[in-house]
Amino acid sequence: MKRVSMFLLALLVLSLTATAAAEQITLNYFMWDPTLADIERELLDEFEKLHPNIKVQMTAMDPSSYWPRISAMATAGELPDVFCMSTGYFEQWAQDGLLLNLQPYVDRDLNLDDYFVEVFSENRYPDKQVGDLYAIPYAWVTPVLFYNKDMFDEAGLAYPDDTWTWDDFLEAAKKLTVQSDPRMPAERYGFFWYGRYAHIEPWIYANSGRILNPQKTRIAIDERAREALQFLSDLTNVHKVAMPYKEVVGISQDNLFSLGQVAMWVDGSWNIYNVRNNAPEGFRFGIARVPKGPSAIPGDTTTYFWPDSIAISPTTPYKEEAWELVKFLIGEHRPIESYMAGKVPIHKGLAYSEEWLQADKEPGNMQLILEAGEGTGRTTFTLGWSEWRGYAATGSSGMNGELDKVSNGEQTVDEAIKAITEYGNGVLSRYYPEE
Repeated sequence: MKRVSMFLLALLVLSLTATAAAEQITLNYFMWDPTLADIERELLDEFEKLHPNIKVQMTAMDPSSYWPRISAMATAGELPDVFCMSTGYFEQWAQDGLLLNLQPYVDRDLNLDDYFVEVFSENRYPDKQVGDLYAIPYAWVTPVLFYNKDMFDEAGLAYPDDTWTWDDFLEAAKKLTVQSDPRMPAERYGFFWYGRYAHIEPWIYANSGRILNPQKTRIAIDERAREALQFLSDLTNVHKVAMPYKEVVGISQDNLFSLGQVAMWVDGSWNIYNVRNNAPEGFRFGIARVPKGPSAIPGDTTTYFWPDSIAISPTTPYKEEAWELVKFLIGEHRPIESYMAGKVPIHKGLAYSEEWLQADKEPGNMQLILEAGEGTGRTTFTLGWSEWRGYAATGSSGMNGELDKVSNGEQTVDEAIKAITEYGNGVLSRYYPEE
């Protein structure tokens, strides 16, 4: 009898040992910023200490290599368990069934008061307001108006604030432009823009305009959007206070502001990091909201959000464990050092911390970005967005290239709108043929 009991006990020990071994799993995690790989690895080490049965194998790649690699993995049915997801690709990946529906996990586990939930809308599918979440942000950015404090001081101008109108902006741009010879380009311009989405859409939304129809299936540039485009065109071609894009030769557009060639500039808040790094020592700058347009709807808080998000493969055998990792990566454990200046943590506890606000550094008013995060988000991202928008393809038939021609004085706003609509709807009709 004793011999039988000892045998059963041995079987039980072996069974428990096998069960424990089976519970040890490895999650594959792909991220797109190798410059932060060491910080991310430390965060994953902390996760593993809290979850001793889970190991995380991280692969960090630069974006130019990341998307070809992970797209090939998706085609082969070999997606990593957890991976970074871009808003620009989200619609296509969600439609193709390559992203796990995270809504049940979010409803079960997250206290939404801890997060900038308005930013979540960009990861909802198929409807941005009521659709389910198929990825979840860990960081986000929004457009801001950058301005050179020293140039404003020298011109005797008050800094931009929420009372500014487009007329106020124009008058400031005139005073900030320096041109000693009207036959030559200005030595310094008050402003700079071209067809880039981060330059254009913020002005359209500030005037309550739309580029797409409500279903986001066709180009439908409304009168408020046209008014914004005409305002930008006039800054360059009528008032001569904004640099034509063709004058940017041999210099990155990101450096025009940092090098003092323009006094104001609208772009994503992540450029706070770039300005700090590229500007000379002692460079003083501030940020403000993009001024509201003359046709803006009272109380309209619409702005542009770009979230950097994390997704889970729908075929992972470790859905619960993968979700535990995602919760950790978007939560309060993430170090501030993993966010470049101007890129906002999705977790409010981190975002409102002194470490992120950095009030002792320029621009000194980063809380303005957080206030924008409580507003309503909108983007022009659709299936085929990079094609019809002309992203990274200046001079193409996309919206980017057509508006570059406007900046250069080569065509009118109405001619650009006609070309944008015809070409853009040709693209969109392939993705949304039912319209």
